[in-house]
Amino acid sequence: MKAPRSDQYRGERASSGAWTFHTFSSLVCLMMGHLTVGHAVAQAATRLAAAGIDTARLDAQVLLCHTLGVDRAWLLAHPDTPLSAGQAATFADLVAARARRQPVAYLTGHREFYGLDFCVTPAVLVPRPETEHLVERAIAVARAWRARRHRWPRTVEVGVGSGAIAVSLAHTLPNLMVTGIDVSPDALAVATANARRHHVAERVRLVEGDLLSPLPGTADLVLANLPYIPSADLDGLAPEVHAEPRLALDGGPDGLDIFRHLFAQTPSRVAPGGVLLLEIGAGQGAALQALAARLNPACVTVTPDLAGHDRLVEIQLRDDN
Repeated sequence: MKAPRSDQYRGERASSGAWTFHTFSSLVCLMMGHLTVGHAVAQAATRLAAAGIDTARLDAQVLLCHTLGVDRAWLLAHPDTPLSAGQAATFADLVAARARRQPVAYLTGHREFYGLDFCVTPAVLVPRPETEHLVERAIAVARAWRARRHRWPRTVEVGVGSGAIAVSLAHTLPNLMVTGIDVSPDALAVATANARRHHVAERVRLVEGDLLSPLPGTADLVLANLPYIPSADLDGLAPEVHAEPRLALDGGPDGLDIFRHLFAQTPSRVAPGGVLLLEIGAGQGAALQALAARLNPACVTVTPDLAGHDRLVEIQLRDDN
């Protein structure tokens, strides 16, 4: 059996004296070939909890599943299965990175969103469950548009990132075409991979550019999860968020800078009767309603999430017809 690296547990010893016994125990088990699935999860969960991670046990299980190439049901059913030295070393590295507050999704390279498995890298935001509200509403709006106008809306996502929104929408509505726009070539590469992964690449067109500026014509339905965090608030966010691209988080002094740019482009890039669906930060609803009023819309609706916080703003433009 390959011996573990001598520095494999150095971080544990340095970070807390309380870790000395547990680390030594794990090291002995590893050298004797006795480190089991259950023991590995327990030790990792303890370490992650000590690092202040609320989801310590779940994160440990996810990282071990990734290491072993199994699902969580298998993991729970096989607590006595031994790990090889290589598996134990890989798992230890992942746990150490998670203890440094690296997001789990960046460590595994995957995140589930809207029932689909998405590739993620540090070039894109980690898809979050609350953004599924935007997808659900977009599906409803697109279907209503199709029923009323007998065609699918020309749909655009600005700030496409990983492609989670655009791909989920195209996957759910097999006849819908979606254009995804992002200023980051690295983000577009991730979105391209996800569109291919879920077999919608022929219906998800990805373009580099600033907001709606690359569009050759007009859109009927615009979706966006834009940067909306005020610059001064970024430093106070969870450590994991600091690993994500600042470009996708920083909304300027009041969190609304990018919305102002989008609204400036809207009259020439969104068709009459078009709809903008935007994810927003908690407490930003009234400010976004005031900004949107400059577009002279037919109506502006703010929808809360399940926790009661402002989450979506829907702007219905006036129809010339």
